[in-house]
Amino acid sequence: MSKTLIVYYSLFQNTKNVALEISEQTGGTVIELIPEKKYSFDYNTAAKEVRSEISRGYCPKLTSGNKPIEEYETIFIGTPNWFKTVAPPVMSFLRQHNFAGKTVIPFCTHGGGGFGQIEKDIAKECSGASMLPGLAVNGAAQSEDISNWLKTIGFQL
Repeated sequence: MSKTLIVYYSLFQNTKNVALEISEQTGGTVIELIPEKKYSFDYNTAAKEVRSEISRGYCPKLTSGNKPIEEYETIFIGTPNWFKTVAPPVMSFLRQHNFAGKTVIPFCTHGGGGFGQIEKDIAKECSGASMLPGLAVNGAAQSEDISNWLKTIGFQL
């Protein structure tokens, strides 16, 4: 089995819960992306901060998630859907690494917006990688949902 990494950013724990379930089912290593400056836990304040960062193309400095990824062959990348794209800490991670020759599998959590542009945005930053179909979770994912998705994309222990 190839070395598997599950990397994610989660403000309200939804994406974290999906990442942990993927790890449980794949045996992959989990890395949480933590920006140097934390976002507000107040939804409206966080939304203003994020909207500004996304519109400026800002990539925050990460205090966690900077480790080399060369040893991993498969990388699951998880993000909340923030204004139809990846959270800025995820974009920071994407721009810090070379994904050529790796298999990249996106997943996101959302409140009704699905993937938005997330799959396209991740694919754009991961040139040279093989992309597998991702999973968009509205709210909380059930273990069975993740298991079925992993089987669908041919990823099993």
